[in-house]
Amino acid sequence: MNQEQREEQKKMGIGRFIRSFGYSIDGLRYAYKYEQSMFVHVLAMMVVILAGIFFKLNLFEWLICVLVIGLVIATELINTSIEAVVDLSCPKIHPLAKIAKDTASAAVFVFAITAIFCGGIIFLPKIITLITTL
Repeated sequence: MNQEQREEQKKMGIGRFIRSFGYSIDGLRYAYKYEQSMFVHVLAMMVVILAGIFFKLNLFEWLICVLVIGLVIATELINTSIEAVVDLSCPKIHPLAKIAKDTASAAVFVFAITAIFCGGIIFLPKIITLITTL
């Protein structure tokens, strides 16, 4: 694609803006359908939401949960896109391609572990209180 074609493709307008939402939804659908980790993240999100409703989280606790869930899912989407670009540009196994894919996956792992710790800080005291009052 040359500069002129790129400029034509990037012209601003309401139609392009509205279509961009469709592309985003397509990306979410793809990740949910083909990425096993995305299914796990969505399942964890549903558990957190149900637990949050059950334990009547306060506004700050909800804020933390929503932020952490969003970061994990966004990082998984970035990981998926990096893997696709690496596979496109380097169809054969290459040490640098492996590094790119592994470190992108590690970023998701770090956010997921962070989410688990945040969830523990928020939910463990509530679970302990529930158990001790039974």
